[in-house]
Amino acid sequence: MKKICTLISDYMGALVLLSAVLALLTPDTFSGIKPAVINPMLGLVMFGMGMALRIEDFRIVFSRPRDIAIGCLAQFTVMPLLAWLLSRLFALDEALTVGVILVGCCPGGTASNVITYLAKGDLALSVGMTATSTMLAPLATPLLVWLLAGQTVDVEVVGMLLSIFWVVILPIMAGLVMKWLWPRLTERATAYLPAFSSLAICAIVLIIFSANASKLLGSGLIIILVVVLHNLCGLSLGYLIARLLHLPAAKRRAISIEVGMQNSGLASSLATLHFANYPMATIPGAIFSVWHNISGAVVARLYARHTEEGEDTAVGHES
Repeated sequence: MKKICTLISDYMGALVLLSAVLALLTPDTFSGIKPAVINPMLGLVMFGMGMALRIEDFRIVFSRPRDIAIGCLAQFTVMPLLAWLLSRLFALDEALTVGVILVGCCPGGTASNVITYLAKGDLALSVGMTATSTMLAPLATPLLVWLLAGQTVDVEVVGMLLSIFWVVILPIMAGLVMKWLWPRLTERATAYLPAFSSLAICAIVLIIFSANASKLLGSGLIIILVVVLHNLCGLSLGYLIARLLHLPAAKRRAISIEVGMQNSGLASSLATLHFANYPMATIPGAIFSVWHNISGAVVARLYARHTEEGEDTAVGHES
């Protein structure tokens, strides 16, 4: 069973892409699955994240506050501003604009930790950034969405805050409590969590793509291009910011990956809950889920193979 789970997590990008293709080719097959299941599924993924977290993951926030502050500040400025700029540049309609901005304003995705590890980046910094940005999300995400999209659409700031609390923060806290009460059981379960999270993301992509297959096939090229540019620019700017601040290579890689990879499942969940009048708002998050797993795997390989001469690549070392 563990071997199967390892295969699922190792080939997550391919499985998510396959899910998207299946949904587009045979949308009627999955039309019976209601979008309402997205939120409980994402909650279970966050519960698993809570079970996988350790005290050391939070300790880094206090032991290396500068690194965490740099990473989270980049996370909540670069991606939201890129989302707004790309939406304007490509003249996206209201629904797609909201969807792209939602992706940009969400915290880092859990897959970024795996990608950082494969890229020989600073894994402790990556996990610390993911945990910190996720905890900041209930305030940061609704406020940023309101600032960037509130002029054109109605943004329920308080409602969005509560949704993030119920779908993200509460499940993570429940996972932490379970780990504290039943550490042995939790330790055995964590081996299966990456595979479960991968399958949950595949299911979310299936649901969203099948529900919007005709619209996506009609106008999909533009939004795919926007999502790809959003991700690649985030990865590049994250690395550039870390380089300008003279951080060592391992930290540059971690910040690059954390900034470029978003919790796009949360973006789709928030779009389903709070922008029901704009069904296409769920699409950018679903496309991002497909694409950033593919780009992440490529970037990890490039970072791991092309170590710049003279750079410190030791994971977790201070500059």
